[in-house]
Amino acid sequence: MVGIAFTVMCLIFGTTFLAIKIGVEASMPPFLSAGLRFVIAGALMFAWMRMKGKVSWSLLFRKEMLLTGAGLTFGTFATLYWAEQHVSSGVGAILSATGPLMIMLMQTALLRQKTSARMIVGCLIGFTGVVLVVLPGVSLGAGSLFMWGCIAVLVGEVCYSAGALYSKKVIHQFKEASPVAINAVQMMYGGLLLSLLSVGTESWNMSALDWVPAVSSVIYLTVIGSMVGHSLFYWIMSRTNPLFPATWLYISPPIAVGLGAVVYGEHVSWVTWIGVVLVVSGLLAMNEKVSSWLKKGKRARMTVQASESVLK
Repeated sequence: MVGIAFTVMCLIFGTTFLAIKIGVEASMPPFLSAGLRFVIAGALMFAWMRMKGKVSWSLLFRKEMLLTGAGLTFGTFATLYWAEQHVSSGVGAILSATGPLMIMLMQTALLRQKTSARMIVGCLIGFTGVVLVVLPGVSLGAGSLFMWGCIAVLVGEVCYSAGALYSKKVIHQFKEASPVAINAVQMMYGGLLLSLLSVGTESWNMSALDWVPAVSSVIYLTVIGSMVGHSLFYWIMSRTNPLFPATWLYISPPIAVGLGAVVYGEHVSWVTWIGVVLVVSGLLAMNEKVSSWLKKGKRARMTVQASESVLK
């Protein structure tokens, strides 16, 4: 049962990038689409946790939830949704997988944490992969918007990394609260910020909207991507360990690239596939615990905080 759930979760997380692409290309305002997704998903998850008596109303009024949502949801997905107007869903997925690389760089540069040679090598491998992912678009003359889209996704991962590091402190501070409830509230705040950004920057021209794919995208990302995907993550974690479900990060990018190519006809060059392999290999090399666990088949022990640093 755990194996089936893990497979479904990886497929879900791998398909969300294409679902975003379908929505924005159906003329759905990207910030509005993202805002609706996270406000609705967060509210429904919070209501469910409230019905089970696992969260108090006071959690909604903590500034820590706002700050976490600003990093994990607002900064990450405002850039990703905007970028997918100009880059393929596969490129968005690969560049989004650089979050752990950003976390390592941020821990080293800002928190002055020691970095092992293994992590440096992994970071260099991953960076090389990023270059190869971007290179085909540059060589084919995709234009400045393609480059700005790639840069936007990477900036979003910086926001995500800051939010992930901050969320460790928040989860430790609110030990009595379920991580699922914290995730729900930060999604609500992030969604509200995205909605405010949409009000201030986007024109809601509903007459230009291709309603079926636009609405389907929002519903899929809200219910399947945010609610079912994250619920499966925590369910698997409760029955295995915090490390195992987090390994979706090494599986979903190839799924996203392949799905975009097969279903949506996105062009994927052999250079891009090499970039995928290098990004995933770099992430795997950086995470010694994951590598050891995969090689030896032993159950690793990690904190829930650590798993949050790679959850999206």
